[in-house]
Amino acid sequence: MKRNYILCGLFGLVISLSVVSQPALSQKPPGGGAGGTNTGGAGGAGRTTTPTPPNNNPNNNNPNNNIPNMDTLNRPLYLSGKVQMDDGAAPPEPVVIERVCNGSPRAEGYTDSKGRFSFQLGQSQGVIQDASYDGAGAGGLQQPNAPVLRNTAPMGRGPTGGAQQRGNAQSLAGCELRVSLAGFRSDVVNLSGRRMFDSPDVGTIVLRRLANVEGTTISMTTLQAPKDARKAYDKAREALRKGKTADAQKELEKAVSAYPQFAAAWYELGLIHEKGNDPGEARKYYAQAMATDAKLVTPYLHLTQLAVRERKWQEAADTSDRAIKLDPVDFPDAYLFNAVANYNLKRFDAAEASARQAQKLDTAHRWPKADHVLGAILYAKKDFTGAAEQLRNYLTFAPDATDAGEVKAQLAEIEKLSGDAKAKAERPEQ
Repeated sequence: MKRNYILCGLFGLVISLSVVSQPALSQKPPGGGAGGTNTGGAGGAGRTTTPTPPNNNPNNNNPNNNIPNMDTLNRPLYLSGKVQMDDGAAPPEPVVIERVCNGSPRAEGYTDSKGRFSFQLGQSQGVIQDASYDGAGAGGLQQPNAPVLRNTAPMGRGPTGGAQQRGNAQSLAGCELRVSLAGFRSDVVNLSGRRMFDSPDVGTIVLRRLANVEGTTISMTTLQAPKDARKAYDKAREALRKGKTADAQKELEKAVSAYPQFAAAWYELGLIHEKGNDPGEARKYYAQAMATDAKLVTPYLHLTQLAVRERKWQEAADTSDRAIKLDPVDFPDAYLFNAVANYNLKRFDAAEASARQAQKLDTAHRWPKADHVLGAILYAKKDFTGAAEQLRNYLTFAPDATDAGEVKAQLAEIEKLSGDAKAKAERPEQ
């Protein structure tokens, strides 16, 4: 009975998981909030103010008159600069500027239409921190009674907690600034030595395409959009930023009417319908985005999510395969979805290969669900020792996950099976 219980529990694990938005899907501003988030201007120093200098008057009562007071040390820091592609052009759409401290990233702001940015460090209101930043599955659109796949690590246990969220000079040891864009790698600006009185301008950060990556999360067709289509698109993104979905949809429809090759606008229409719980229309618009720009990765990722929710495992496997071929290095979650699909198709070798690749790419363990899924796969392959190891990993990296209790029970049963298998293997033949 116990063996039957654990089999049902692990099988149920995969087809009752929740979908969460991909890292790349949140790397662009909601509704096109280009430029810095709290800047007052995207190109220059923003709202940079001159900090009060330390009081070095020898006649004052401060015995440490050569040391800035704590109020000065805790003053906010502002950064500004410019981003350009390796051909010298500005990115066709806003891209995310990240601060990375000791290997943990945090989105700080966005570029504007000319590639400029300006923001106050640590004050990133309006900037989406997706699952890859905060370690929590926030943003996946769940439908009633739908199979979903979500990152169940709790909010607050991700890599961006603690002192690194502070935006002052004392918090920048081990920190650097970079641009986050799938398929590209950027120059890196070292922030460790930055002082209070340094110029906020960090210069130009160049994005360079990876040699083995064909896909991208920004559409180059945006550059060819005529003025009226681009104006409607920008209005739509601003409306989305303000939560005016109906207005945004109207402007996006104007944009694609004026410029049918506008892949980014088709994609945004797909997002609106997906969030409006209209998967049929969402699929139509995502398909149109893919038809106009076959290298745009994000529609494939969303279509994969829709297929997983609807238990269309072959479609989920095929679509995630296409996403992985476009960009095999930036989306560990694409491999995770692929593993789930292949598991349910009982292609356990393919499922294991994808789950292990998800783990390999996810060096910061922001997708611990990969460990859980791999545990289910190894159980199906009767590798009880390996399955137990993966469930232990999951509980290590997501100790407060919503399903931690269930996983602990599964682990206890698998450990019994693992012990039985080991004892049987060591038992001499009679």
